[in-house]
Amino acid sequence: MMNEHTGGCHCGKIRLRFSTELDPSQIEVRACQCSFCVKHGSRAVADPDGRLIISVKDIKRLRKYRFGLRTADYLICGDCGVYVAAIAGDEDAIARDDARAIVIVNALDDQGAFNREPVPVDFDRESREQRQARRRLRWMPVEMRFD
Repeated sequence: MMNEHTGGCHCGKIRLRFSTELDPSQIEVRACQCSFCVKHGSRAVADPDGRLIISVKDIKRLRKYRFGLRTADYLICGDCGVYVAAIAGDEDAIARDDARAIVIVNALDDQGAFNREPVPVDFDRESREQRQARRRLRWMPVEMRFD
């Protein structure tokens, strides 16, 4: 049975739907230790067998931020500033259904259900290839919709 977790940014321009067969208590919550994630108080989850759908009401309001190895887009609402997800893969990968993503727990409506203690993770020593391989393995399929 699929569990659905919805959410989005504060102003509602970006909506999220995370589908997984796992109970939130079974999903590892990761607290990336890069400076971007630390400054956002980020707690991220993914289920490689699940799926994330990101619906954007106004593409002009969607901000994509890349840094470091530049292997993922960090999605931020340009109006309210909420960090909602990260996507690894370019526009072609998204079109081929080959992109992978994490969802930010703080952007989910039922964030309290993800009550596992966050595991601090540091990926600074990964090469570009190692990072891409880890994300293909541990992140989940993602679909972008533009309303």
